[in-house]
This record gives sequence, C-alpha cells and structure tokens, in this order.
Amino acid sequence: METYNLAVLTKRIYESGLFFFSSKTLRDILTINNEVVFFRIINRLVKSEVLQKIEKNKYFLKGATFSDFALANFLYSPSYISFESALNFYGLLAQFPYEITSVTTKKPLQKNIEEKVFSYTHLQKNLFWGL
Repeated sequence: METYNLAVLTKRIYESGLFFFSSKTLRDILTINNEVVFFRIINRLVKSEVLQKIEKNKYFLKGATFSDFALANFLYSPSYISFESALNFYGLLAQFPYEITSVTTKKPLQKNIEEKVFSYTHLQKNLFWGL
C-alpha cells in the first residue's frame, strides 16, 4: 500500500495556483487513484485546515482571498454574474439586497454558503454567451 506525505500533497495544492477545487481537480493534482485513500487524504486536508469544504465534492483553499463572484461561478457552472449584481457591486443600485445573482443555462437554484445567498436564474442557451 502506498503512503502519502501530507506536506508534499499540500505543496502540490498550493503550487497549482487554484483557489477552488472539485474532487476531480484534486484527484488530478494529487494523483491518487484509490478512491478510499483519496477521500481519507481529503478529510485529513480539511482537518488540517488546508482545504475547506463548501459542499459535496467542492472545496476552497483555506486562507485564500477570492471574490464572492468567483465563488458564485464555481458553485454552479456554467453561470455568470447577472446585470443586477454587477450594478450593485459598482454602487449603481443602492437598494438591492446583498445577494449574488447569476444566470445559467441550467435549472434555477438558490444556495446558502457561509451566510451568503447565491441565486441562479435560468437563461435560454441562445442568450448565454460571452464567457
């Protein structure tokens, strides 16, 4: 049975230059094929506070600085920040509640992550472009 050095694996994660990770991305970075061993390592990385779990199979680098907009795009893909969130960000909509709104070609959805609300509204595929 192969043994894995947590410090070496942590270094690989930091060297990737990424802030957000799906399980698939982590598997590619860490090059661990055994699923049971892989998830044990992930749990150790979470307990060691290298990674923080967002939701099932989604993690971010603990201590990393990133925007709520980047998180919104990672949580539900494909998606992009809606016009109203962009206007609110630039101070043009003063009475807009603090909620990150995005559009997607998938079904509408709302997620609550770390006391923030992320809403996704469906948009027809022919109107979803520019990414």
